[in-house]
Amino acid sequence: MKGMIFVEIIKLSELEGNKNKRGVIAKAVLKHDNAQVMNLILSEGDVVPAHQVPVDVFFYIKEGKGTLRIGDEASVVEAGTIVTCAPNTEMELKADQGEKFEVLNVKTPSL
Repeated sequence: MKGMIFVEIIKLSELEGNKNKRGVIAKAVLKHDNAQVMNLILSEGDVVPAHQVPVDVFFYIKEGKGTLRIGDEASVVEAGTIVTCAPNTEMELKADQGEKFEVLNVKTPSL
């Protein structure tokens, strides 16, 4: 309808999480043709192994801190940080800082 705006309110705390193919808890936040958002929750010692995807990715560190490797560069990142990753660039996440490491993983366009 003309003039109508449709808003979807998503509460991360109410989404169900399941172990994904990479072995960490993942909550599917949003998926449509233009974007895909996953909430990844890594407990101390969890690792998302090195992999790459053919689309742009960015990570928003929601809680805690851990190591994020993009290409050859690894950095300890903490809550409130955004890290970008170009298509076909290897990426890896590690909860190796003694605490939970929670990130929003955003892919554009969606896979």
